[in-house]
Amino acid sequence: MTLADLGYNDKFEKFRVEHNLSNFEIGRVISEHRERYVVKTIKGEFEAEITGNMRFTAKSREDFPAVGDWVALATHDFDYAIIHHILPRFSVIKRQAVGQFGAVQIIATNIDYAFLVQAADRDFNINRLERYLTICNSSKVKPVIVLTKTDLIDELQVDEILKSIKARIKNVPIIPISNETKNGYEAINIFIEQGKTYCMLGSSGVGKSTLLNNLSGKSLMRTDIISQSTHKGKHVTSHRELIILENGGILIDNPGMREVGIADTAKGLETTFDRIVRLSKNCKFKDCTHTIEIGCSVMEAVEKGEIDNASYENYLKMESEKSHFEATIAEKRKKDKDFGKMVKNYKKGINRKK
Repeated sequence: MTLADLGYNDKFEKFRVEHNLSNFEIGRVISEHRERYVVKTIKGEFEAEITGNMRFTAKSREDFPAVGDWVALATHDFDYAIIHHILPRFSVIKRQAVGQFGAVQIIATNIDYAFLVQAADRDFNINRLERYLTICNSSKVKPVIVLTKTDLIDELQVDEILKSIKARIKNVPIIPISNETKNGYEAINIFIEQGKTYCMLGSSGVGKSTLLNNLSGKSLMRTDIISQSTHKGKHVTSHRELIILENGGILIDNPGMREVGIADTAKGLETTFDRIVRLSKNCKFKDCTHTIEIGCSVMEAVEKGEIDNASYENYLKMESEKSHFEATIAEKRKKDKDFGKMVKNYKKGINRKK
């Protein structure tokens, strides 16, 4: 196995050389368990921790390693290593941390494609798909919608679901599959390329672990039987893990996400709802909220049926979440800055007394 098999490329190598990291091993974080990591290198897998300096200088959780990261590390005996540097990420899939206002949770890094997985029977929800799309667009990750469990409904229902998705979401591939019969797997395999990294985003019980097992040809992830009363699977995957598939693709499995809070500061919403954003430029007022204003081009398009009403309401909800998140971040930064000034002034006062 080579580093290229794990997704390493010339850009990472250039950074390694330019920043004098040649004395370190290079590896990729393949799993994380409470700030302890498993890193895969050409020598094998190592359990790893970060240096004390990395922990001390970290300003947020984003400064810690995450699954998918390339890291420079010093390896030791007994399969143990210390991580000294994180190489720059070309993409970061993240969301608002659950229960922590203004905090970010990294889902995975250095991702090329994201499979947005939903079940055709009970889980299907276009609003949620638009949330996943916003996360991908903010992260510059290419999305592919995967509709699972199509064997549980008839072909007419599948066609109706596909039409409803295409009516609201444009230019995103949609692949209907069955994990039982494996119908549709050929279409998924077309997207999987050697050396490219993929992740799966979806709720618990939509068939992500079964999809991973089928794509790998191995029983890598435990799967539970679907409840007959709720038609929902139990939460099985409890951590993120990077797995190399037989065809050379690299797949990261994630826990099911009950909440998908938007942590969007990179115009992900504008890309997902590009038509609404384009129309908003024609609104009478520059600060139009698209809710009550006279001369709002967006509301006019909704009334004429040119924009789907559910999509419009979903946009307003996510825009509100985004604004609240950004305001919380700004408030936290101000508090940190004020605290830093207070500490600085306190130290100056002590020095004067001396």
